Order: sequence, then C-alpha cells, then structure tokens
Amino acid sequence: MLTTNQLRSFKTIIKNRLAEIKQQENFEQEDFGLSQTFVQQSTGELSNYDNHPGDTGTELFEREKDLSLDEHLKQEKAELNRALQRINQGKYGVCEECGREIAFERLEAMPTAVTCVGHSPSNQTSQNRPAEEDTLSPPFGRFDNDNKDANFFDSEDSWQRAASYGTSETPSDFIDPKKDYDNMYVESNEPNGFVEEIETFITSDIDGKPTGVIPNESHERYEEKIDEYEQNMFEGSLEDTDYTG
Repeated sequence: MLTTNQLRSFKTIIKNRLAEIKQQENFEQEDFGLSQTFVQQSTGELSNYDNHPGDTGTELFEREKDLSLDEHLKQEKAELNRALQRINQGKYGVCEECGREIAFERLEAMPTAVTCVGHSPSNQTSQNRPAEEDTLSPPFGRFDNDNKDANFFDSEDSWQRAASYGTSETPSDFIDPKKDYDNMYVESNEPNGFVEEIETFITSDIDGKPTGVIPNESHERYEEKIDEYEQNMFEGSLEDTDYTG
C-alpha cells in the first residue's frame, strides 16, 4: 500500500500538472485555433470551392494537428481529475481490473495509471486495419484473379488496357527504376493476348498444328537468341544444360 506521504506526493504532482494545463488553456485562448473558420480565417479565402485540394494541404494538416492536440489535452485533463477522485476515495494505486496494487514505479512514470502492467490496454494491439485501406486499394483490388487459376479477361486486365494509354503517374512514383513514361502502371510488361512470346509469331491451324511464322520484332529477337546459342555451342563455351532461355 502507498504511504500517506506517497499519496500526498502524487496528489501534488497531479495538481501541478492540472495547473500547467489550465495555464496553457489560458495562453492559447483560442483553443488551438479551432474557433477559427477553416476557409475564411485559416486561408484568407472566401470560398474553398475553386481551390485544388493540394492548395490547402498545409492548412488541413495544421487543423488536423490542432484537433489531435486539443483531444489529447482534454483526455489528459480528464485522467488527472479521475486520479484525484480515486485518491479522495481511497482507490488510488489499486488496479481496476484485478484489485491488486499498482507498482510504485509505474505510478511514478504515469501517475494517472488505473491498471497494473498486466491489464494495461496498451498491451493489447488492435488488429483492425484503417478504414481508408478499403477506399485506397486498387479499383480492381477485389476483382483480380492473380491468385486463382484463371486465364480470362478480368477487371485488372481492363485497367491495364486503359492505363496503357497514359496515367498521371511518373517514373519517380515507382520503386522499379526501369519504369518509363510508356509503362506507367503495374505489370505493364505483362503479355496481352498471349502467354509466351513465341505465340506472337508462330501460327497454327484449328487442330493446333504449326503452320508457319509471322515475321515481327519478337521473331527477330527469338532468332537472335537461337543464333547466339548455336554460336556458343559451336565455340564450346556452352553446354546443352546451360541454356535456359
């Protein structure tokens, strides 16, 4: 149990902190500026209708910060008053969950503690994901079939087809430094209409039997690889098992 002197010490610490908060509230006077109208007083604009959202990004950040500071201060004030009430009721230093004494060292670090370390809410990590992730995910995020055995034209393919005509992104928006302005979307190098590149120049009949070759850039690259392979084999610098592509 806490001694009388220890309770007096904690009570003094709590009252001093409440006095600091009151002084801070009097100094702010305008409640962290929240009494100001966001558009008229924060930005000097009569209306926010004709402004791009990026133009008020700084002001929006500052307003969000002011809201957080104000909420934090009010919460701390409520916890301090609650601690004083528990001292007056003889409940200070006792865990609300298990009824055991709260460690003196814990109270020194956090005089407003109402639980022991074992029942501290901070020990419980929430597994809930931010609600924004449902909105910020790719527009086709719930309808792609990357993890399924599917070869049909899905919503991801539809997005890639549209993005191939251009997007607002730049190479600096991607981790892959090989991106260029002609490939400004995810999996831009994915084959369109075929599985392997050889299918773009080899023709076949209705039964699947090869019927010929259509000369194109892919065919030229294929021929160059074959020539390079045969040359290396002739020079003895390559074994059959070394060829992979």
